[in-house]
Amino acid sequence: MGTILIVDDHQNTTDAIQQIAEEKNHQGLVAHDAENAFEMFKQSSVDLVITDMKLPGKSGLELLKQIRHIDSEIPVIVITAFGTVQNAVQAMKLGAFDYISKPFSVEEIELKIEKALMAHNMTVENRELHWENEYLREEMQYNFPSIVGQSAKMKEVYQLVEKVASASSSVLILGESGTGKELIAKAVHFSSPRKNKPFIKVNCAALAEGVLESELFGHEKGAFTGAIRHKPGRFEIAGEGTIFLDEIGEIGLSTQVKLLRVLQEKEFERVGGIDPITMKARIITATNQNLEDLIRQKKFREDLFYRLNVVTIQLPSLRERNEDIPLLAQHFVQKYRQETGKSVQGITPRAMKCLLNYSYPGNIRELENVIERAIVLTNNPFIDLEDFPQNMIEWANHSDPAETTSNVTKDDLLTKTENFEKNLIEEALMKTRGNMSQAAQELGINRTTLRYKMVKYHLLNGEFQS
Repeated sequence: MGTILIVDDHQNTTDAIQQIAEEKNHQGLVAHDAENAFEMFKQSSVDLVITDMKLPGKSGLELLKQIRHIDSEIPVIVITAFGTVQNAVQAMKLGAFDYISKPFSVEEIELKIEKALMAHNMTVENRELHWENEYLREEMQYNFPSIVGQSAKMKEVYQLVEKVASASSSVLILGESGTGKELIAKAVHFSSPRKNKPFIKVNCAALAEGVLESELFGHEKGAFTGAIRHKPGRFEIAGEGTIFLDEIGEIGLSTQVKLLRVLQEKEFERVGGIDPITMKARIITATNQNLEDLIRQKKFREDLFYRLNVVTIQLPSLRERNEDIPLLAQHFVQKYRQETGKSVQGITPRAMKCLLNYSYPGNIRELENVIERAIVLTNNPFIDLEDFPQNMIEWANHSDPAETTSNVTKDDLLTKTENFEKNLIEEALMKTRGNMSQAAQELGINRTTLRYKMVKYHLLNGEFQS
């Protein structure tokens, strides 16, 4: 069944075509001029347009141009009088699907309608398949051994992943920015019975609330300005697989309500739609924020928190798994050696000592960036100290390994490291006059990590808030 917009200034013509369409279980919409027809096209979900060439005011060709300007895929059949070949050729050049000459027979109309709708359905199916392939192409390349680490804390994480993988319960992954939350989400999915189903990621922080709702649940044509065709959402594309909502603490309260309903009732509607769609996917969420603090601030719903937090996986920071740094560093050396074509073999002892002494506010992501930068810059077979950013060298030199192992407790070391980290951030902010983006660049971390650290050290309440 399709929706057909019929445009002709003669009532008997529109009545005849509408009757033919409805006898084949299609819905017929009628307009008698191009202006009204174009408004109906924008506001309705139309699968086919049939228009006469001659209309009051704008012509059928002008209507065809308007339709093609906002939608290049909807089939348009034009009606020409007395077999005017020149008009038909012009219409086909402008993107018409086909043409019909007056007078026409019932059989001809039926045949051309079915042919056009079949072509349109194939176009829609191919487009949706393309969307799915775009989402899945990168994800299906995932390989579980890409998670590197043999520390006791990471072994605890691996054990928990194995336990929760076979279930369908919601999983909440917590950890600082750069600790590998997405990798753990993929590990849960690809270790589960859903491993051959889609793994769909949504970065909630990267999308405005109105856009996020459309991305999650999809939308119908005409649901809002710019919605020129219906689009399935990520929940729909995930099917029976897994949907990973990263930075879940960033979503607005309005979207939280809709997400809560999905978790409770296992169904949703596209934006602008009325037909419920069953939700079969598993939900995994992640955040570097304290959701309980957000609940106290009335920024996150408590009932949604408990729905998402059935199983919690807490990822350690790189500071808490220091023994994994050599493994991770060598992993990234191999990765970027292949990508750059450089013949870098490894890391010198003094450079490794620097890596071990550093605090990593950006965690694994920062370590990876440091190694990639070093491989790009070095002309030597081994990465050495001078290949690292200056702030990293200064930080590492500030920490005395002998003092760390013999005279200072773990808590004292953490306090000392945090104080030094806070001082570095303050210096960078002073140097950039409070510009967070420039300060993050100066420190070699991203802006989100800097903001997280500023909140941690209560720097947002002072003079640095830009």
